[in-house]
Amino acid sequence: MDAPPSGGSLFSSLKVRNYRLFFLGQVVSNNGTWIQRISQDWLVLSLTGSSTAVGITTALQFLPLLLFGLHGGVLVDRLRKRPVLAATQIAMALTALALATLTLAGQVNVWHVYAAAFAVGLATVLDNPARQSFLSELVGPEHLRNAVGLNSANFQSARLIGPAVAGLLITGIGTGWAFLFNGLSFAAPLICMLLMRTAELRAVERAPRGKGQLREGLRYVAGRPELMWTIVLVGFVGTFALNFPVHLTAFTDVFHIGAGTFSLLNTLVAAGSLVGALLAARMGTAGLRLPFLAALAFGVVEIAAALAPSLWSFALLMVPMGLFAMVVNVSTNTTVQTSTDPTMRGRVTALYMMVLLGGAPVGAPVVGWISDIYGPRVGLATAGAVAACTAMATGLILARVGGHRVAIKWISYRPRLRIVPRKSKAGKDSPT
Repeated sequence: MDAPPSGGSLFSSLKVRNYRLFFLGQVVSNNGTWIQRISQDWLVLSLTGSSTAVGITTALQFLPLLLFGLHGGVLVDRLRKRPVLAATQIAMALTALALATLTLAGQVNVWHVYAAAFAVGLATVLDNPARQSFLSELVGPEHLRNAVGLNSANFQSARLIGPAVAGLLITGIGTGWAFLFNGLSFAAPLICMLLMRTAELRAVERAPRGKGQLREGLRYVAGRPELMWTIVLVGFVGTFALNFPVHLTAFTDVFHIGAGTFSLLNTLVAAGSLVGALLAARMGTAGLRLPFLAALAFGVVEIAAALAPSLWSFALLMVPMGLFAMVVNVSTNTTVQTSTDPTMRGRVTALYMMVLLGGAPVGAPVVGWISDIYGPRVGLATAGAVAACTAMATGLILARVGGHRVAIKWISYRPRLRIVPRKSKAGKDSPT
């Protein structure tokens, strides 16, 4: 039998056997995914010598999400989540194995990589909402925030380990073997899903087939301020403020750094993200204000980094920048899942993931243009200002819609920000 809930424990959701299996499968698969990403970009660069070609590969992987993401959410709401995940894992495994075969045989062309990236993107259309929705079936609402945080920590740890392993594989035995490793890594989540106890999965109602379900999902979000304004926050932050590759690349000219220091800056961001994911998992149930406060802090840190006078002060700020970015990610994800009816969760999650992941490719050229014209410091400060202003605006709107207002209370000569109920005309507090 699974252990009872123990709110506040960092690893509370791992006491649930089915989630523990799911988590272990993802440890292997996430590292394989990062190995494939690095190897894929390296192969394209080797074949073409063009950074534009690398950008096209990334765009093709995100394009299906932008085109079909909401439709994927509709399908996920109708279907059982575990078979959908098994199908997407098999599809991505076959894609990696095909690319490995072509590369090892010396027959690979850049269009093969383009096709593989697009195929993985198509699988992601179903995989993303199914994976997020499946968490509630594995652990239930009492462990959901912890499970989301641990999943993010899992992914961020792979972000630290996977690229290093990819470098060893590419330089040691070749890119084709890296693709082969990723293809074989999908066996881990598939085996773990087969070992799950079906009777211990939480029963979740599925949406019946019907017309207009996509519009129904959009109306559902529009009618729930806690969902709509959280997704608006994610849209602006994801589009303009989470473009770490663009900002860090631009700052190589500011501080005149090489590849080694550039890699260190990315590692510091990833380390901060890992800490942020663990922190969010440890917090258990947190209020609705957390995503907005974290986004505000994230924007302030970005502005501070833009003004950093030296390389080392800039580098030190990478850790809190990654930390607050991940707290925004985890807390918004949890808010969306816990505030959504089970029959709508696939569609709402698909919209959330489309906004979060699809915004960066759209905003990257804008952020890059600002950095090129006005300088990297202005580009990063602008991104931070967008995050901070969006957090304040959406947070205040949500508070007002919910019948609350912002109040400042002085405690020991220090101001403390509080969200309190608005008073009605009769002088009584409005209901919360």
